[in-house]
Amino acid sequence: MGKAFDVGAVPFNSDGWGPPETATAGSTSNLPLNVPFAPFSRSDKLGRIADWTRNFNNPTRSKNPADSVFDFTNDDSFPASADDDASFRLVDGKPPPRPKFGPRWRFQQQRQLPQRRDEEVEARKREQEKERARRDRLYHMNRSNPNAPRREAAVFKSSVDIQPEWNMHDQIPFSTFSKLSFTVPEPEDLLLCGALEYYDRSYDRITPKNERRLERFKNRNFFKVTTTDDPVIRRLANEDKATVFATDTILSTLMCAPRSVYSWDIVVQRVGNKLFFDKRDGSQLDLLSVHETSQEPLPEAKDDINSAHSLSVEAAYINQNFSQQVLIRDGNKVTFDEANPFANEGEEVASVAYRYRRWKLDDDMYLVARCEVHSVVDVNKQRSFLTLNALNEFDPKYSGVDWRQKLETQRGAVLATELKNNANKLAKWTAQALLASADMMKLGYVSRIHPRDHFNHVILAVVGYKPRDFAAQINLNTANMWGIVKSIVDLCMKLNEGKYVLVKDPSKPQVRIYEVPADAFENDYVEEPLPEEEQVQPPAEGTEGGEAATTNDVEDKQIDVQA
Repeated sequence: MGKAFDVGAVPFNSDGWGPPETATAGSTSNLPLNVPFAPFSRSDKLGRIADWTRNFNNPTRSKNPADSVFDFTNDDSFPASADDDASFRLVDGKPPPRPKFGPRWRFQQQRQLPQRRDEEVEARKREQEKERARRDRLYHMNRSNPNAPRREAAVFKSSVDIQPEWNMHDQIPFSTFSKLSFTVPEPEDLLLCGALEYYDRSYDRITPKNERRLERFKNRNFFKVTTTDDPVIRRLANEDKATVFATDTILSTLMCAPRSVYSWDIVVQRVGNKLFFDKRDGSQLDLLSVHETSQEPLPEAKDDINSAHSLSVEAAYINQNFSQQVLIRDGNKVTFDEANPFANEGEEVASVAYRYRRWKLDDDMYLVARCEVHSVVDVNKQRSFLTLNALNEFDPKYSGVDWRQKLETQRGAVLATELKNNANKLAKWTAQALLASADMMKLGYVSRIHPRDHFNHVILAVVGYKPRDFAAQINLNTANMWGIVKSIVDLCMKLNEGKYVLVKDPSKPQVRIYEVPADAFENDYVEEPLPEEEQVQPPAEGTEGGEAATTNDVEDKQIDVQA
């Protein structure tokens, strides 16, 4: 048998529980010296039997509640203990228990705080709403076609198909345009054509609370005639009045090229010593871009009412109707030297006047451009010309600003948002007003009656700006605008006689110059052959026609597409 277990000497305490206060003679050999008895209760947590890692000289070390069993710093048994007051402890010194669910506790705490309604909070909410809407659109887009590659931003297409036989002559990055500067003297008016109606000043008092329905003007014709089809420009070219000819739409596109995102193209014809800047039939220049410079991508489906193409058609329709609705249509018109050169006899035309103006670019180089003004108003017994344009709101979720709520109280914020999302369009309107020397440019704020109804609109407000002041506000430098035009004219004058096309790259900030055949763009359908099974027979009536006139049939086209 093995040796029996020796319990040792256990002293008997006749006064109560626990070891006696005075050790007996036989018990001193079983206890280590200077080790006090540490009582504990069942609620204490014993983390470990012994902790050899404790370092009381490191105050930054986090304390574990379970280590309180080994904390003898305040015990009276040690001679180096603190004062008697330091050994005093509360009955319950533990911190209050924390709730198990952190988010619920945070929400309860937030409800006790006052709600902030300042601009920072509102801006944060708008950003969150835009991000949520963007995620929803991407989610639905990816679900609709699971095999299609997922993409965050839209892939823009070129405005014209680059044919393999075209020869690229030059490539100009937009970064070279920023440093250009050229000063031109005041222009001279060669001829004024057309007739203008007076502006109705009651529209300046429109607010979102007393909005007006946008009317439709189907009987008035609007003309988008290119440079070489203009009979007045042909006459001026035969009289050698200038060497460079263009329109205000083409010049403003060149002047504001660094702000453009979408692709565009301009046809350049070098004939003898003259230079003509033209646009193609059905060119993108006839439409108005919407949301072009925004960071929020638009739907890519062409049949979507919020796609880039659908919004461009809608904006052109709104702009034409708005420019005629804000006039006093009582038959009183201001006429000029000649009638509208593009209208037929007895045809009802829109209120517009064409100013054929000439600028001096060099000692032997002049530029003639056809500029437009849309209305006239008498101010202090002086006649002032106006340009009329309309911004359109299609869905507040895309812009983040609801016009009906913000136009009265925060009109500056609405304009700043439009300057961010439509910087190129506003700059082109300003450049056209400066080219025509308009005294005032009127901007209308037109919104859909409902975000899903792109046929019916209301006018929420009309605001007037002086073109030069507005150009300074949007950082549009007149000298830089003319510097861009002068550099492109000098570059094109070095080319041989022939036809060229200036194309803005759809994905890069640069323009390219291609040499094209002489019969290019005469019949666009020839240059884009389709497989026989995909070919569509042309309609019986010439809906594509009208080189000279494009009537206000935007609405009819939209209805046909929808049907």
